[in-house]
Amino acid sequence: MPNEIKSLNEECGIFGVWGHPDANQLTYFGLHSLQHRGQEGAGIVTNDRGRLKGYRDRGLLADVFRNPENLAQLTGLDAIGHVRYATAGSHGLENIQPFLFDFADGQFALAHNGNLTNAVSLRRELEAAGSILKSSSDSEILMHLIRRAPGPDLHQQIKRALQQIHGGFAYLLLTQDSMIAMLDPNGFRPLSIGQMQNGAYVVASETCALNAVEATFIRDVQPGEIVTIDDEGLHSDFFTTDTTLSICSMEYIYFARPDSDICGVNVHTARKRMGQRLAQEAPVEADMVIGVPNSSLSAASGYAEASQLPYEMGLVKNQYVGRTFIQPTQALREQGVNRKLAAVKSVVAGKRVILVDDSIVRGTTSKHIVKRLKAAGALEVHLRIASPPLKYPCFYGIDIQTREELIAAHQSVAEMCETIGADSLAFLSQQGLIDAIGLNKDAPYTGLCMAYFNGDYPTPLYDYAANYQASLNADKE
Repeated sequence: MPNEIKSLNEECGIFGVWGHPDANQLTYFGLHSLQHRGQEGAGIVTNDRGRLKGYRDRGLLADVFRNPENLAQLTGLDAIGHVRYATAGSHGLENIQPFLFDFADGQFALAHNGNLTNAVSLRRELEAAGSILKSSSDSEILMHLIRRAPGPDLHQQIKRALQQIHGGFAYLLLTQDSMIAMLDPNGFRPLSIGQMQNGAYVVASETCALNAVEATFIRDVQPGEIVTIDDEGLHSDFFTTDTTLSICSMEYIYFARPDSDICGVNVHTARKRMGQRLAQEAPVEADMVIGVPNSSLSAASGYAEASQLPYEMGLVKNQYVGRTFIQPTQALREQGVNRKLAAVKSVVAGKRVILVDDSIVRGTTSKHIVKRLKAAGALEVHLRIASPPLKYPCFYGIDIQTREELIAAHQSVAEMCETIGADSLAFLSQQGLIDAIGLNKDAPYTGLCMAYFNGDYPTPLYDYAANYQASLNADKE
C-alpha cells in the first residue's frame, strides 16, 4: 500500500449539472473545488442532445484539461464529472471516471464515490454470468447489475441493482434524458443538491462545489434515496426503507473542506468545537497553540480560544507540494514531510507549544513535526489530537483497510507519545467528537459512523469480514 505524508487518503469527488448551456465549464469549476477529494485522475462526460461524450485522464484536473480543446469539445446542457483517489482498483487510466458505456440501446455515464463491501463477490458472479468488466474498480459493477436487473423500465432496474450492492456509495448516473443521484442506505458519503438562477440543477459531493458555481443549496440526498433530474424537474424515490444515517465522521474531522456544510453542520464550525472540547478534556500549561496546516487549523483555533492562549502560526505549509506526497521509502517520506511543512523558528523558539492535529494514522508525520519544532527551539511540544485514536480500518471508502498501519491499534497513548517524541499526548474522546459535530439525529452515535474509533460497523462487512476477523485474532495473539 502506498505511504503518504498525511497517511489518510481522500474520497473521490463527484459533480453534476442538468440544464445549463455552460455545463462543461460549471462541472470543471465544481470539480476544482472538490480537488482535495482526489488527485489521481479526473474526467467529465456531457450530454449533447442525447449524445454522451467524455474526456478523462490521470493527474490533477488542471492537467487533465490543460488543453482547452479537451473541455471545449464537451458540449451540451448536462454533465457529470469525477476526481479520483483509488480506494479500489489500480491507478490506471481504465479506472478513471466517469465511465462511459455505449450500448446498442443507449449510452450511460457513471461516477462513484465510496467503496463496496461485496464487490469481489459481485464481480465473480457477473463474470461467471458472462459480463466483461473493463476496469478493476468496484464502480463499474453497478452498471452491469443495472443491465442485468429485471424490470419494466430503467428506474426499476436501478432499484433492483442498488438492492444488491453494499457498503458506501454515492453515485451519479448520466443517461440520454436524465441525471440520477443515488446514496447508500447509511449515507456514509455526503451528497448535496443545489439549483442555479436559470433553474439548472447541480449535485455535488460537498456544498463548497455548489458555492463555487453560485448554486443555491436545496437539500441533501437522503440515505437510500434515488433522485432523478430531467427536463421536467426533480423526482425522488427510495430503493430501500431500511436506512440509518451514518455519515462518515472523518468527513468532519479531515476530508471535507471547511466551507462545506454536511447534514446542516458547517465543517469549520464542527472542527472548531472539536478543538474547544479537546481543550476542556486535555488542558496543559503552555505559551501558545499552533495547528498543522491545513485541516487542523480550525480545531487549533478552537483549542486556543477555549484555553485562552495565543494562536500562532508555528508551522508553514508549502502549498506547491501535493496534499498526498506519495513516496515508496521511509527516507523519502521523511524528506517529504520536510518539504511540506516548515517550523517558524522565531515563533516557537523558547516556547512551550501545544500542537493540534486532526488525527494520527501511522505516527510518522507527527514524529517528524515534533522533531522539527524541537529543532527550531521549542522547549516543549504537547500534541493534542482533535479526534479519538484511529484503531480500526474503514471499508466504506477511506484507504485504511488493515489494522497493521494504525499505530493506535498496537500502542497505548503513553507508548505513542514516546514513539512520537512529544512531551504529552491526548486525544478527543468519542463523546466529545459526537457532541462537537452535533448532528442531533435520532440514530446510533447521533448519525455518525464511528467505526474507525470503536470497531462498531453500521453494516455487515461481507467480503472483508474474514480478513478483518483474522486481523483481530492476530492482535490478540
